[in-house]
Amino acid sequence: MIATQYKITLPSDYDMNIIRNRVRDNGHKTDGFEDLKFKLYLVTEKGTNNNIQNSYCPLYLWKDSNGLNKFLFNGYYDNILRSFGWQRVNVGIPLIDSTTSNIKENRYLFQITRKIQPQESLKNLIETIGESVPTIDRAEYLVIYNPDKWEYDVFYFLSDLSGLTKMEGVIYNILHLSKGEHFY
Repeated sequence: MIATQYKITLPSDYDMNIIRNRVRDNGHKTDGFEDLKFKLYLVTEKGTNNNIQNSYCPLYLWKDSNGLNKFLFNGYYDNILRSFGWQRVNVGIPLIDSTTSNIKENRYLFQITRKIQPQESLKNLIETIGESVPTIDRAEYLVIYNPDKWEYDVFYFLSDLSGLTKMEGVIYNILHLSKGEHFY
């Protein structure tokens, strides 16, 4: 599996209804997309949930690279390029996935990022990361790592924000969940 995300930072006075309308009108177009497990249409809004900027940050989980390649190189991603310009697509590898089809019931995604420190062996790193992931009551989560940056991200699927006491990270609103052909 492969995870991808691009993070489009928008001006602080950007009308986020433009993004909401875009997702409402087009979000369904990735339903059933080849090799897609799911796509989350995510936004942050300046001044909401401690966010300091407006952004549009879709997160994809792909079963295989064929669908990702089709999305990027067969014209689908061109909509992003035309609307927002050249964007860097972050790529990661899923490491731990506790998600089920219940993620479709959630309104928020909470992301924390951690460094993977240099070490002599990576033999037990999966277990170490699994043990160090903070628990949030009843939250399903996905851990994605990037060996290019030696970082990992934990994405928590939340229906409300009550379990986020004193945790630092980014809170996204989920505008839409596209279910791919491999959704649970």
